[in-house]
Amino acid sequence: MVSVILLALALALVAGAEWPRLSTRFGAQARRGKARAKQKANLRLVNTERDDFAEAVRRDLDKLPTIERDPRS
Repeated sequence: MVSVILLALALALVAGAEWPRLSTRFGAQARRGKARAKQKANLRLVNTERDDFAEAVRRDLDKLPTIERDPRS
């Protein structure tokens, strides 16, 4: 009978010592992490018009009038 109680106490001690590691693997935070990973797997990259915008700015800047300055002044 005493050995059963000691065995139960040993199991409780091991479970208490390993609880932080087990909770990250099997706890609520782990479930949220798995759900987030599943959501992220379904995401896709959306191409923006950033390159088109940059090209339009370059084109507009090229069209602006410029003043040729004399290098001596």
